[in-house]
Amino acid sequence: MKKLAIALFAAGLAATSAYGQATITRSKSAGLIDGYRAYISQDDLFNSSGDRLNQPWQVIRQDRANFHLYGIRDRGDQSDSFFAEPANRQALEVMLANGSMTSDAANMIIRGDVWVVVQIYGRGDVGQWIDVTVSY
Repeated sequence: MKKLAIALFAAGLAATSAYGQATITRSKSAGLIDGYRAYISQDDLFNSSGDRLNQPWQVIRQDRANFHLYGIRDRGDQSDSFFAEPANRQALEVMLANGSMTSDAANMIIRGDVWVVVQIYGRGDVGQWIDVTVSY
């Protein structure tokens, strides 16, 4: 019985820690730090080696690399200061995992030829999550 009580206490502590981490990631003190609207064209669907990208975060990351690093810009693409930094582009996958995007939006991004709105949230110049929507 004592072992069961210890196991239940440990499980409750682990659940509290996991809940605390989720709360920290999307805390009320974090706010919108940057955002942009961009067109996902066929150029954004392939990496610099010519391989087809198959995850929405990869496509969004390639769009920002094209914009900031390679100067490949679609008409109407907006700039952002956050993803101008290579380290921030590296963090995009985790930031999207902490953020939100519908499965329909993800599928549309993978197909390309769609506008996206990306909102970057965090504290100061440290991004924590992004929310991605598709617009027409």
